[in-house]
Amino acid sequence: MRLILAPMEGVLDHTLRDILTRIGGYDRCVTEFVRVLDRPLPVRVFYRACPELLADGKTPAGTPVYLQLLGGDPPVMAANAHIAAQLGAPGIDLNFGCPSKTVNSSDGGSVLLREPERVYGIVRAVRLAVSPQIPVTTKIRLGFHDSSLFEDIALGIQAAGATELCVHARTRQQGYLPPAYWPEIGKVKPKLTLPVIANGEIWSTANARQAQAESGCTDLMLGRSALSFPDLAQAIKAQHAGEDYTPMPWAAVLPLVLQYAATLEGRAPKYAASFIKQWFTYLRRQYPEAETLFQHIKRLKLPTDIRQVLEGHSP
Repeated sequence: MRLILAPMEGVLDHTLRDILTRIGGYDRCVTEFVRVLDRPLPVRVFYRACPELLADGKTPAGTPVYLQLLGGDPPVMAANAHIAAQLGAPGIDLNFGCPSKTVNSSDGGSVLLREPERVYGIVRAVRLAVSPQIPVTTKIRLGFHDSSLFEDIALGIQAAGATELCVHARTRQQGYLPPAYWPEIGKVKPKLTLPVIANGEIWSTANARQAQAESGCTDLMLGRSALSFPDLAQAIKAQHAGEDYTPMPWAAVLPLVLQYAATLEGRAPKYAASFIKQWFTYLRRQYPEAETLFQHIKRLKLPTDIRQVLEGHSP
């Protein structure tokens, strides 16, 4: 089985990709999306989204990082995919799943799921624009308003030459509200020959087993749960291998948060406080200690103040 670290816009940047892949268990990462509008983008945009391009397209732990593009114009998407490939991206991922109203209103993300032929056209254009050796993967939802077009979309993506298909098992209308509808993937997967990856609401090893059983997919993508349960990928793989596994205790997680805080303090001080708190909103789900500590930092504005509180609670 393979486990993939999801793209999470505004959350899972290269700093967290580094931390989570060092913990281990992930076979691949995907960047936050690069927004494509009406022209080829400057090289600096690709390096900003994926600094790993400067290191053979891999995190320091050696995990490949695919660069994700989001847009609705096939030729322009193809041109930008070509640039990314030339810069050394190990794979190109296409975002047809983003539910953001802002993104959807500007012809990007899940709004394209209303038009399967357009999804096909974008995937086909990108596939033809890069070397056959470079994977072109896609991320979709079950549909926009409902899942009535899901099969058409999936078959079109396959016909366009995509390497893999990842499905977030909810429609755009359903957003991130539980549950995820993994059986909907299972209805279509037998009609496909390309690998299919299930995503959505996989918070635990039990969820992983259920998602695999109901979707028919062996491979999974983890997003919010990776931030809540930093070694979930390791736990899932241990379970799959029939091995015992003891999850990381809070005493092992807090130093990772401190590392993240110190990195952000130097790299992006303006946003550091909000990003640190954002990670805590996920960690609170798994660790009671994180909830307690969050109450101490939630009103603090400066990253230095937050770091001092975190250091004061270190074992």
